[in-house]
Amino acid sequence: MPQDSYNLASVGLAVILHIVLLASMLVAFDWSRPQQITPMAIRATLVIEAPDAAKPLLKKKLETKVESKPDISTSEELRHQAEEEKRIKDAFIEKERLKKILKQKEADRIKKEYEQAQRRRDEEIRKERQRKEAEYKRQENIKRQRDENERIRKELEAEVRQMEIDAESRRLAVVNSGELALYMARIRQKIERNWNVPASANAELKCSVRVQQIPGGDVVGVTILSCNGDDAVKRSVEAAVRNSSPLPEPSDPSLFDRNIRLNLSKR
Repeated sequence: MPQDSYNLASVGLAVILHIVLLASMLVAFDWSRPQQITPMAIRATLVIEAPDAAKPLLKKKLETKVESKPDISTSEELRHQAEEEKRIKDAFIEKERLKKILKQKEADRIKKEYEQAQRRRDEEIRKERQRKEAEYKRQENIKRQRDENERIRKELEAEVRQMEIDAESRRLAVVNSGELALYMARIRQKIERNWNVPASANAELKCSVRVQQIPGGDVVGVTILSCNGDDAVKRSVEAAVRNSSPLPEPSDPSLFDRNIRLNLSKR
């Protein structure tokens, strides 16, 4: 074993010496040339020739050396490749996470808009239902009030009609009893007492007048309906009626009439 080590060392020193001499010659040759210096790259492979007996031992040492010293550049590339793959994977995961977040936000927005629209529709339906109910109640109240007014009107009309019937019945009873004729005679007598018949009136003088009075007998209007006398006679008739105001009142209020017709004649 010591002899093999000595041989290998001698061969190695010889090879190194030859390389140094070759490099010195190349440098000297380059410096002697006047042209511009151009760097040259020399790639050489060192081949060590060893005795046949030492070759197996040298091969074993070289294999041991290769196995014991891993390739640093390959490990660095693998590490960078792993980091790049991890970065790409993390970026994909983050992209998917953001996509899910955006998808969830969009789904929440659509749901919120749908719920808001549904609430608006429900509110509109509720208001429309309330409006219809209020309108229905209003119409019912109007109908009920109209029916009540109609009932009251009919009752009042029935009462008034009954009162008119009763009054007419009483009046007829009074008329039949002679009270109306007596009442009209008193009015006629008062007017004739206040009538100054003109000298132009003929012996067959007859005048028909309508007298308008108010309760209490006050005369408010006189209309000559017919008269066979001249204008002086007609004026005298109107003056006689007005001078007789107030007219006598009836013994029974049912005999009172705002418009009475009288026939006056010269006696």
